[in-house]
Order: sequence, then structure tokens, then C-alpha cells
Amino acid sequence: MSQTVRTRPEGSARALSEAYDTALLDLDGVVYAGGNAIVHAVESLGVARDGGMRLAYVTNNALRTPDAVAEHLTELGIATEGSDVITSAQAVARLIADQVPAGARVLVIGGEGLRVALRERGLEPVESAEDAPVAVVQGYGGPELPWGRFAEACYAIARGVPWFASNTDLTIPSARGIAPGNGAAVEVVRIATGAEPQVAGKPLPPMHRETVLRTGAERPLVVGDRLDTDIEGAFNGEVDSLLVLTGVADGAQLLAAPPQHRPTYVDADLRGLLTGQPEVTEADAGGGFRCGGWTAVAGEERLELTGDGEALDGLRALCAAAWTAAGDGVCALDGGKALARLGL
Repeated sequence: MSQTVRTRPEGSARALSEAYDTALLDLDGVVYAGGNAIVHAVESLGVARDGGMRLAYVTNNALRTPDAVAEHLTELGIATEGSDVITSAQAVARLIADQVPAGARVLVIGGEGLRVALRERGLEPVESAEDAPVAVVQGYGGPELPWGRFAEACYAIARGVPWFASNTDLTIPSARGIAPGNGAAVEVVRIATGAEPQVAGKPLPPMHRETVLRTGAERPLVVGDRLDTDIEGAFNGEVDSLLVLTGVADGAQLLAAPPQHRPTYVDADLRGLLTGQPEVTEADAGGGFRCGGWTAVAGEERLELTGDGEALDGLRALCAAAWTAAGDGVCALDGGKALARLGL
């Protein structure tokens, strides 16, 4: 698809698992949260895979290795190989390897996923600014990452060592709610040093390049829960996307999404892979947009919703009204009452 201004979610007469050859699935907030499988995820992915769709797991979380992620998914009931997992650690390791000599030392601020990815690229992970690193790489290290690791990064950066970050997601979903992500930790180092890192993860091109190189997908569908990483990454890569409402993004954020954050399709969870998507059409009279039993209109000050039916159909119609009113900007109309009607 081209990077045009999307004014409504698209429809699909075929199940998405049949219309696309590969699902590029985010993990946190899509497949699991806090290590536990999200409702309907295991069964839906199994049906999609058995129907011939390739499943690839694309995550900005650089903490765990691909093999560890694959083992976890298999334990949840989703048979997965390490080669099915693409991480921001792999993307940032390639980015670093393109700029430093083979065998160079790299100071690691993060978890084992970064160390394994660096070794895969022929680089040597080190733990201290005193180990003469030629680069610093920072990735999510989990809630127990010691504060002193940030200081170690600052010492090296202050000496002129280039700084790389796996990703800059400010938050990460957990079983107990939304927790600080690697982006929050990156901000600590940024504030202390005044430096700017080179970033590899979604939505930036290095992650898309890594994904394409490792999957070889011809008709990919990005599946995610975040507008600013998953959906924007699909937009930057000029591929279609499915937003599922099981993680970070909610209805209000979706209505206010600028063009680069507007998904091709919207569904409640991963069951959306197994079905077609309803078409959003222009209403015959009175303006606005229809989907299912709902009609949504952009009024002078607010988004107005009438009808009844499936809540998601109402949300899709509201998206069309909001995005059309906003054009290439952000919708400023109040959609609170309309979303309340849908229970979203």
C-alpha cells in the first residue's frame, strides 16, 4: 500500500490469515502480558498456522533471546522455533556491526538478549566503561536492572563513545498493568548526558529491515497493540496492519490517531486474524459512515454515534468519522460519549 492519508479502516472479504502469507506479531500486549497468554491468543494462532499462515514474532523487547522467547511461546501452547522470533536486540546489533570493526567491544546496558545478538554479529559484549568499548547499547533489562548500569553508560558516552538503543517504548504491558519500558530508561541516560542514541526498534527502518531479511515475507500483515511502534512501523514499511485492543492502545487513542498511526484493520483480539473484516461505508443520507448497525458522524464539536450492534463495528465507524474530520492532523472532536455507548 502507499503512504496515503487513511480515512477509514479497510474491509476484507477473506479471513486475514488467508489474505496475507505472514503475520508479523508483536508479543507484549498481543500474544501475552506479564508472561501469561492473552485470551484467545493461543487458539487463534494455532488455527492461523494450521491454515498455512506463517507466524513470526517481532518484538521491541530486547531482554530475552529468540530461543528463550520461542521456548516460552511453546510452553504457552504455540509451537515456535528461535528462527521465528525477531527482536530489537538483533536489529540494533546489526546496526552497530555496520559501523564498528569486527570483534569490537560493546558496553551492554540490558539483558542477555543483547549479549547473544552482539555475539551473533561477531561483537564482544562488555560490562564496564573501563573495558574500552567502542559503542554503548541499551535495551530493556527488566525491573531488576540496577541503577548503576545507567551510570556506566553515562561514563562511556561522556568519553565520546557512540550510543545505541534497541528501542524507545516508554511503557511495557505487564500482568499487573502498564510498567516503564526501555524508553523510560533511555530518557534517564539522555537527561544525564545530553546525548542522542541511534535507535533500531519499531517503528524505525532498522527493525523493518531486520524483519524482512529474516522472514522473507511477501504479503506481510503487522499485528500489534501500539500505535506509535507497531502501526507506525507498518506505515513506514508500507505494509498493512491489524491493531488488537488487548494491550496499550484504546479507543480514544485510536480516534485521535494521526495518519501514520492509523491501522488498516481493527479488532478486539487475535481472533481477528481468522475472520474477514467488515467494510466501512459512507452513509446514504445525513453524511457520516456506517459499519454494521452503527452510523457515526463528525458534528461541530463532537463525534455522534447512532444505532446498535457489535461494539467494534461502532468503533470502526467512529474511526472513519474522526479520521476524515482530522485529515492529515489529529481529531480534536470529543468522542467520549460515543465511546461510552460502546463500552470502550
